[in-house]
Amino acid sequence: MNTNKPSKLHVKTGDTVVVISGKQKGATGKINKAFPAKGRVIVEGVAIVKRHTKPRNQQTPGGIISKEAPIDASNVMLVCPSCKKATRAAHKLVKVGEKTKSVRVCKKCGAQIDN
Repeated sequence: MNTNKPSKLHVKTGDTVVVISGKQKGATGKINKAFPAKGRVIVEGVAIVKRHTKPRNQQTPGGIISKEAPIDASNVMLVCPSCKKATRAAHKLVKVGEKTKSVRVCKKCGAQIDN
């Protein structure tokens, strides 16, 4: 296991992303779950795997279950909500009341990504 991975991701749960490499290249979806320690994310509708399960009791029948598998976070790119293009995220300090807050902004159009 590689322990040199950073524990901070460039995307968050709920972000819309596009897959930039791998079998599903070009697929777009929303991030359902992020695993920062492993550097992986689960994207809705991408990397579907089939799991064969045995019946455990009367309430849980067996069968083939389709579910999303995690993919590496480096294989996804954030989609800007305003310009609808895949972009990198820059960080900008914004004053909120008396405090300053770091928010993500689009590198292409400069629109704020975080609320």
